[in-house]
Amino acid sequence: MKKIVLVAAFMLAGHFGFAQDAAYKADAEKYMEVSGQMKAFDYMTEDIMLNVPEERRAEFKKEFEESLKDFKSRMAEVYMEEFTHNEIKELIQLYNTPIGKKLYEKNRVLYDKGQQVGMEWGAGINGIMMKYMEN
Repeated sequence: MKKIVLVAAFMLAGHFGFAQDAAYKADAEKYMEVSGQMKAFDYMTEDIMLNVPEERRAEFKKEFEESLKDFKSRMAEVYMEEFTHNEIKELIQLYNTPIGKKLYEKNRVLYDKGQQVGMEWGAGINGIMMKYMEN
């Protein structure tokens, strides 16, 4: 009887731990959504799809979005390694503040302007690289 109680206790503890981990991961994924990180992939998808023939875009988008589920899950695990569950909850709360909401709303503008700055910076780096690659 003691063995049965002991096994049941371990199973219950394992189940409780799994439920906590699931909530922790769900919150990590929620943070990625409310922070706008996943929204950037919507913009990236739009840009990438311009290179896919129009008749294949729907198929591509479906497969791309499926791959994002795995990416999101894996990135949530990265956040779980770096932040406690309570810290992730605090980050989510940040995006419920007025400044957090503004940051989310400015996501597209920041993405577009960031791309432009990145292209200009990359062009400058290319010039520097060429200078050092010449004999």
